[in-house]
Amino acid sequence: MKSLTKLPLTSARVIALTLTAFAFSGCAGYQLGSQSLYPPDIHTVYVPIAESDSFRRYMGEQLTEAICKEIEEKTPYKVVGNPSADSVLNVRIVSDSKHVIVEDPNDQPRQVEFNMMVQVNWTNRKGDLICEAGTVPIPAEVVQLSQSGLLVPEYGQSVATARTDAVEKLAQQIVALMESPW
Repeated sequence: MKSLTKLPLTSARVIALTLTAFAFSGCAGYQLGSQSLYPPDIHTVYVPIAESDSFRRYMGEQLTEAICKEIEEKTPYKVVGNPSADSVLNVRIVSDSKHVIVEDPNDQPRQVEFNMMVQVNWTNRKGDLICEAGTVPIPAEVVQLSQSGLLVPEYGQSVATARTDAVEKLAQQIVALMESPW
C-alpha cells in the first residue's frame, strides 16, 4: 500500500492546485464572506426618520427603527446619527391601506390584509445615487417597495401585529437593496 505523500503529482493535480491557489488569492475575481455583498467604500449609514403620508401615528418611527436594526444585524455598515455619514438612506411611506379579504355571514372581517408602499432613496455623501439604474430590478432613481401583513382576528391578531409584520418585511427588503449586484 502506497502512502499518499509519495504519490507522483500528475498534471491534472498541478492544474487543480494552481486554480485553487488563484481562486483563494483573489486573482480570479472572487471574494469570500459577506463583505463582498456590499459596496466597499461605504462604512456608515445615516437613516433619518421615515417621512410618512399616512394618517396612522408613529409608522415612520417604527419603520426607521426596523431598518436600523436590520442594517446593524445583516450588513457591515454602522448606523450613525450624523447626516455627514458615508451614505444617507431616505425612506418615505407613500401609502398604507387595509382590505378585508374574507368576511363571515354577519359581515365581520375574518381575514384582513394590511398593505404599505414606500419609496427608498440611498445616496452617498456627495448626493449621488448608490443604487444606480440597472443595478436594481426597478430602473428608477427612487425605488418603490410594497409589503403586506395578514390579520386574522380569530388568532388574536390585530392591526398592530399586521403592521409590525409588514414593517419588518419592508425593512428586510430595503436592506436587501443595499447589496451590490452580482
